[in-house]
Amino acid sequence: MLQESVERSAYPHPEEFEVMRPEYSEIEGDYFRAVITVSPFRVTGESRTEAGARRAALYEAEKTYRSYHPSYRIRNPYPDTFSDREGTRWSRIPASKRDKMGDYRFVDADNEEDYADIESMLTWDVRPNNVNPVD
Repeated sequence: MLQESVERSAYPHPEEFEVMRPEYSEIEGDYFRAVITVSPFRVTGESRTEAGARRAALYEAEKTYRSYHPSYRIRNPYPDTFSDREGTRWSRIPASKRDKMGDYRFVDADNEEDYADIESMLTWDVRPNNVNPVD
């Protein structure tokens, strides 16, 4: 009988962090830090809101899990294209250009095209306009 090869490590799966309540603290500049602990591991995220800080911490859990399991595909917290709550349009950059440009393209308030990586978007608390603001 063949046994399935199962990747195992001491590091918890990112979904285990999702069910834990974060510890929040306010940091300089009216930003928040969320710390989520699945003993003995902890992830940290920072953003303009507590909810954004939690999402940033969960994304860090995804990245850390991938470092233990290279075949794991990190879940993108954003759709490929969307408008945020302020009406800014965002679109995912092709994988071949992300190293140089970032993960997403957007047009700023001055009508200039700019780029951002997912970590920056989480710090800025960018959210698609159809997401529940209590999230």
